[in-house]
Amino acid sequence: MDKITTSVKDYLTSLNDEQTIKDSQVLLQIMQRISGHSPSLLNEGTIGFDSYHYKYHSGREGDALIIGFHPKKGKTTIYLMDGTARYSELLTKLGRHTTTGYCVYMKRLSDIELPVLEQILQQSYGYIKSESQEGPIDHILWQTEK
Repeated sequence: MDKITTSVKDYLTSLNDEQTIKDSQVLLQIMQRISGHSPSLLNEGTIGFDSYHYKYHSGREGDALIIGFHPKKGKTTIYLMDGTARYSELLTKLGRHTTTGYCVYMKRLSDIELPVLEQILQQSYGYIKSESQEGPIDHILWQTEK
């Protein structure tokens, strides 16, 4: 695994919860392996891997993480920027979790099947990378099916 930035290390240390830190280290390894990118600390505790550019017809423009997570004691959020609906079949095999539009929530990694999560993350990463090859993405991926 590549060197983790100091800000990511410091953030994980600040969590003060051994299980959350251990789970985060596993997620760091998985997401770094899938993306080939080192983690970046975004916002207030979101850890992201790689990014894509979007430019909507409304004029709104920016960059978003491709895959990432937000660790908190008792509830880690996994971000699937292309939405959870695309993975409904795989999510039935994931284990104990809940979802919203583009988020998968779990208490701890021991509640889920890691190989299923890896498969979902690989597919999500591949899909977004493919969509962003032609230039900025012009729609909210998790709200719109192409």
